[in-house]
Amino acid sequence: MTAFGHFARALRLRRLYRHSTAGLMITPLDHSISDGPLVPKGTSLDHLAGQLAAGGADAVVVHKGSVRHISPERFAAMSLIIHLNASTSHALDPDAKYVVTQVEEALRLGADAVSVHVNVGSDDERQQIGDLGRIADACDRWNLPLLAMVYPRGPRVTDPRDPDLVAHAVTVASDLGADLVKTVFLGSTAEMLDLTASCPVPVLVAGGPAMPTEEDVLAYVRDALAGGAGGVAMGRNIFQASDPRRLAAKVARLIHHFPEQHFAPLAFPADAHRDERLTPDHLDAPARLGAPGSPLDRDTHHLSHASHSTGGPHHDGRETVLA
Repeated sequence: MTAFGHFARALRLRRLYRHSTAGLMITPLDHSISDGPLVPKGTSLDHLAGQLAAGGADAVVVHKGSVRHISPERFAAMSLIIHLNASTSHALDPDAKYVVTQVEEALRLGADAVSVHVNVGSDDERQQIGDLGRIADACDRWNLPLLAMVYPRGPRVTDPRDPDLVAHAVTVASDLGADLVKTVFLGSTAEMLDLTASCPVPVLVAGGPAMPTEEDVLAYVRDALAGGAGGVAMGRNIFQASDPRRLAAKVARLIHHFPEQHFAPLAFPADAHRDERLTPDHLDAPARLGAPGSPLDRDTHHLSHASHSTGGPHHDGRETVLA
């Protein structure tokens, strides 16, 4: 029997993965508190959200006050993630993060999930890890998915992309109850494969520094997916693009059509070859992989249809839960 976890949490995860189970394309728009206005003059946050929704983004991450400036209609096609902590780049310790919104308030605002930022290695690490634990507990109480954004960052961190440090940061997030983890892209696909294979929850890659061309952005996404990432959480490289909708659509198409690899022992027959790449159809049709008429045999057909959607993977404790 396949376990689905609590209905409400599984339902919200299914909404998050509404476009495809192959991965997530999330656009964080929470930079406004840390860095200042992110929307160019002459436009609006609502217009930007509309562009992202039209481009196929699965979700946007915003602070609580931003919700009132976005039309509810934008979320007919994508999910709302409320960010719970914040700081500004002008603070004495910009790596410190302070909780500004509670899980219950995010629920009142209509959130499908919440996110929290943790800088492992910062002077404020003790407070941030404590906040993550308390937020994870509240998410369990209210059955709300949790995205943890974790980075090795602080005065004693000399290499924020050190594979061991990043693996430790990701482990902190998963061990304390995150459903999804966002972190930095490591230096190579091989290092990413090691990281993602050791993490029991999907790892989303941060968008990284500004890239000069669209092809650079797409190459970055391809490398992340080849490294086993469960998608990207890409902000500046999307919303600062000359045409955010067009670039969002290209990134979303890459992610949503990328062959999917599940690691759920209960999802497939015992004799299935785990190293074969799978498509979202395998959630609903766990036939012997590679057999005529099986989902793997139909990959080409289904990867050409962007509207195919079956939900999304979620990891709960020791079992993999398919939402």
